Amino acid sequence: MSNWSDSGETRRRLDTDAENPGVEVVKVVADLEGVHPTELTTAYDRVDGVLDHLFSNPPSPEARMRVQFRYEGYRITVEQNGNATFEKME
Repeated sequence: MSNWSDSGETRRRLDTDAENPGVEVVKVVADLEGVHPTELTTAYDRVDGVLDHLFSNPPSPEARMRVQFRYEGYRITVEQNGNATFEKME
């Protein structure tokens, strides 16, 4: 996972070949919060396998699909190419 930050957002590139992309999201949030991933709730309940589908059966690149959801106090946007933005909500 690569990392970059600007204007209060943290951006990471998720592994689109990961077996469970929801776990990738949990790992990033745990890293941002300084906790172990097992201390957070499962992300699967938030996105119900949508990330699995987005990465395993991506639409054409022209579609530019993205999924946005809230998890553990963050607004998270994941694009079909694996770019993800994590914005801490106040």
